[in-house]
Amino acid sequence: QLQLVESGGGLVQPGGSLRLSCVASGFSLDSYAIGWFRQAPGKEREGVSCISQSGKNAYSTDSVKGRFTISRDNAKNTVYLQMNGLKPEDTAVYYCAARPIWDSFGTCLRKSITYNYWGQGTQVTVSS
Repeated sequence: QLQLVESGGGLVQPGGSLRLSCVASGFSLDSYAIGWFRQAPGKEREGVSCISQSGKNAYSTDSVKGRFTISRDNAKNTVYLQMNGLKPEDTAVYYCAARPIWDSFGTCLRKSITYNYWGQGTQVTVSS
């Protein structure tokens, strides 16, 4: 069974850090670009960061640049999202997703419909 599983979410104070992990089972992640998306209550799903198959290229949405870092370890079949300087507006359910396509136009952030596999999500809550 092809599956993505996220972990690492939780409750953190403003300014704190979390590291999310996305682990694949049933297939190898090294053929897939990976995106992290988030969805807050009452809001549309938003692309946060995405990374190419090799890990050499990545995009992030403007609101997280300088705070969030996406990385991957293909040997561990895992992609990470390091989140520093968390703000209350980062509160959302975070999802990872996989697609075989990578391009230089940043569509990995905008076109969630192009992703083949999705995880179940992990809740991130930033609150004092």
